[in-house]
Amino acid sequence: EDQDRIEVAYDALAAGQAQAAIAALEAERDRNPGEPAVLINLGSAYFQAGRYEDARLAFEAARTSSTRYELELADGSWADSRMIAQTALQRLSPELLASR
Repeated sequence: EDQDRIEVAYDALAAGQAQAAIAALEAERDRNPGEPAVLINLGSAYFQAGRYEDARLAFEAARTSSTRYELELADGSWADSRMIAQTALQRLSPELLASR
């Protein structure tokens, strides 16, 4: 058993199952606060669910986390976790404006 494995709810997110992803990721965030991969995917799940302010907070937490490393993206490329979070925040901004 791989105890170091972190639940990032990739399959649920890819299938558009936002609520299932949120449940798994909130539980993982409680076990591993500040874990960038969890926070980024949680932000994405919140975004899918239309919870834009929660998404912003999750992406901001990932961007400012003391933990930082390279993450594999869905397309197979790799990028710095803080840059991924920053890009997500920039993409989220128009959604936040439009929801007000």
